[in-house]
Amino acid sequence: MPDAPVADALARFKRSGSPWLVLPFFADGAAEAVAAKVDARIAAGATVLPAPADIFNALTLTPLDRVKVVILGQDPYPTPGDANGLAFSYVGPRRLPASLKVILAELTEPAAKPASGDLTPWARQGVLLLNAALTVEAGKAGAHLRLGWSALTDQAVAAVSARAEPAVFLLWGAQARSRAALVDTGRHGVIETGHPSPLNRARDFPGSRPFDAANAWLEARGLTPIDWRLG
Repeated sequence: MPDAPVADALARFKRSGSPWLVLPFFADGAAEAVAAKVDARIAAGATVLPAPADIFNALTLTPLDRVKVVILGQDPYPTPGDANGLAFSYVGPRRLPASLKVILAELTEPAAKPASGDLTPWARQGVLLLNAALTVEAGKAGAHLRLGWSALTDQAVAAVSARAEPAVFLLWGAQARSRAALVDTGRHGVIETGHPSPLNRARDFPGSRPFDAANAWLEARGLTPIDWRLG
């Protein structure tokens, strides 16, 4: 049998009993179809990122019933060692990516030199950091955006929206903002801005203070705010 690391990672996730397994993506064979496509790219010699064990980190660290904030990204960083399965999260050895620096500058008390770009502490507090594609190929940003992962993203957003418990969606950039229509704004908050990329000519992310706005929204509904500090 040929190696199928992504299919194996999917099987482990499905054995975990995650609340996210209620999504049709995991019940109708769509997940297996996407995993097979990604494994085919690996068999063809592509380096797929992040490591298979990290592909479902966003869903593992932030179960459906614990989501308080949703942040959507595009796909993992395409340099080996940089991504850990959480949107915008960076665990590489070099200086922080430009977009992440712009994001962290919006913290109320931004660290002059953040000790880490690892956003795992956010995920553990209920911040769903979900990419539109859970995998990418080394040196090829966007390579897996059309492999079928987007169905998972849409269903995850809709599942959070369908809950009675309120959550707030921070939608940054056109791709994320396109999913605002999936959110029931009668129960949930939606805070839209431009993309944090320095290439965003509109510059409509800097100064938006999305983290303060999210916490204010949560506190107004009696929910514990997120501690956004990363040390």
